[in-house]
Amino acid sequence: MIEWFAWVQLAVAVTAGLLCLVLGFAGRVPSDLTLGALAVVELLILVQIVIAIAAPAFGNSPTGSALEFWVYLVSAALLPPAAAFWALLERNRWSTVVLGVAALSVGVMVYRMLQIWTVQSV
Repeated sequence: MIEWFAWVQLAVAVTAGLLCLVLGFAGRVPSDLTLGALAVVELLILVQIVIAIAAPAFGNSPTGSALEFWVYLVSAALLPPAAAFWALLERNRWSTVVLGVAALSVGVMVYRMLQIWTVQSV
């Protein structure tokens, strides 16, 4: 993981999550804005997958469990498409809230992945 990129991911995920939560609690159904925000979160996770594959080749290996890291990363990659599928299937205000919860969950998972990669001892 690249630390600054993880912080960017975290900021984008929290911003998207709060946006979706506010719009959902205001009664808005899923829209291009909310689905687009979640798509940006997903795009950053996909870039993180590429970074995580390449980083060990450049001497940037995780200090914690690689298996735990990859379980978090794959789970974080699956959350946004699942939430978007639900939002498109059942278009109501709660679907927008689900998009927000998914984005915030990805943010928490990115923070945990950063801890696994940089903080833990082998």
